Amino acid sequence: MEKRVLIAIFLSFLVLYAFQGLFEPPKPKKTATAAASTTAGSKGRAAGKTPAASDAKASPEAPDNKAVEPVLPPATALVSARTAQDIRVDTPNVDAVFSNQGATLKSWKLKNYKDAKGNPLELVVTELLGQYPSPFSLKVDDAAVTQRLNSALYAVKGPEPATDASGAPIHLSFEYQDASGLRAEKTFTIDPRKYTIDFQTSVVDHGKTLNPAIEWGPGLGDVWNSETNRYLQKPQGLYFDAKAGKVERLSAKTLGKQSTYETAFGYVGVDDNYFMSTLLFPTEPVKVDYEPLAVPQSSAPKAPTENLVAYTLQPSKAGQAMRFFFGPKDFDLLASINRDLVRAIDFGWFSFLVVPLLKALKWINGFVGNYGWSIIILTVLINMAIFPLRHKSVVSMRRMQEIQPQMKAIQARYSGLKATDPAKQKMNTEMMALYKEKGVNPASGCLPMILTLPVLYAIYALLETAIEIRGAPWFGWITDLSLRDPLYITPILMGISMVWQQKMTPSTADPSQQKMMMFMPIVFTVMFLWAPSGLVLYWFVSNLWGIGQQYVTNYLIGPPVIKAVRPPAERRLKRVGESKTQAAAKH
Repeated sequence: MEKRVLIAIFLSFLVLYAFQGLFEPPKPKKTATAAASTTAGSKGRAAGKTPAASDAKASPEAPDNKAVEPVLPPATALVSARTAQDIRVDTPNVDAVFSNQGATLKSWKLKNYKDAKGNPLELVVTELLGQYPSPFSLKVDDAAVTQRLNSALYAVKGPEPATDASGAPIHLSFEYQDASGLRAEKTFTIDPRKYTIDFQTSVVDHGKTLNPAIEWGPGLGDVWNSETNRYLQKPQGLYFDAKAGKVERLSAKTLGKQSTYETAFGYVGVDDNYFMSTLLFPTEPVKVDYEPLAVPQSSAPKAPTENLVAYTLQPSKAGQAMRFFFGPKDFDLLASINRDLVRAIDFGWFSFLVVPLLKALKWINGFVGNYGWSIIILTVLINMAIFPLRHKSVVSMRRMQEIQPQMKAIQARYSGLKATDPAKQKMNTEMMALYKEKGVNPASGCLPMILTLPVLYAIYALLETAIEIRGAPWFGWITDLSLRDPLYITPILMGISMVWQQKMTPSTADPSQQKMMMFMPIVFTVMFLWAPSGLVLYWFVSNLWGIGQQYVTNYLIGPPVIKAVRPPAERRLKRVGESKTQAAAKH
């Protein structure tokens, strides 16, 4: 039973790590990438960049024969700014920059989250500005009007710079009008406490009200600007189906088959492991169009690519008020906005266990102040709770170990029979009689261990998705519990502890099988070399606890009492000898 449980655990983790770590996310086909690059070049020009500037920054995969878009003749501006300028919105949580050229979002830095260099984390992919639309770019059916809307210098209404140390909402308004009859307004209300942006636009061309689509551009910038873990979720499409009450996650492969969605969205946008940009609970129907992008990190030949996702929202009603969330997937923060928003955090099947464990971890950290030690304390508490189950499992395996010689003797008597021979059923009858005589339940050894698997998966999901772990140091060389151990010390210690624990655990397997099982710690160690150090820490501490518990259990139940069973021939000789002795005594 113990062998089957260990194999089940091994296969479960092999599936988790192989799927999330060993296989690269599917990339768009080459033709699709080229098409995306062509579209990106067009969108870059629509955003007001000159062809020369766009070509200079174009990705190596972009084709040379780019379509030429119509350009309107210059129109006399009636309401606009004279020069391009940036409007900074500086708050305790967010440092944002808006550009009056196109009235778009140029930068959105989160002060409470850091990138690999220790700077405030940038969520806008600033390296691609000019090649792809900036957040809150507009798109209408007329490409020339689209180009003017995204390149015009809007007049700004609002504080310059917009700074509020209290974190209160800040209002910004942009307006443009020219002699051709084009008039556009954009208004933003930024609430940095909840990382939301209320947005509304009005576009009129020659007296006709237009209903522009809102282009967000590629996201998210944390993948581009930060060191990331290979096991963490990459940017993907995301939407919450309000009618079905469930979250749909759209991988690059899925978006390659279907890129346009229209339903009763609760929220819709793009997310990755820790952050997301989404439209929140629209009051009117909205259509979303996704575009997966394989973007080279540099212009060098054969440069590695990042798989990003751009999206465009088409409101069903002109002038529709829209609220966007652009920030961290923090459970308490999302719950304060809307309870359904926490479903964007992918806790997996055992979310009913993950949420209480997350709250417990945060509660412990409130006293300890270090998530590394908080993980250790939580691990100890979890193992204390499952102590009775583990103890019962070990006791049952010890009893199975004690009757192992008798079980093998029964199996040896029927070893020459085929599995289909009816006489083979007598072996099972004798085995069940032996279990009953010795008071042993063969299932009681593995069942308690299986019951602990949901907790194990829940801890895995917690330490993989909780943003609280991101950037959290433990001590010494481990400066980020969401990333691998840079020195591989904890995975190696974890592997050693697995070997130690496996040698101590009672086993009913034969010596050759036990040698094969000793290979499993090596496999686990290799897989955990790139796992988040917080997860490795949990596993290592749990192994240490198991070793200590095994010593306690061995002390309580004492050493195994194994009775040797003589071979059948030896038993017959013994009975013959005893008969002769008894006969001689009678005479």
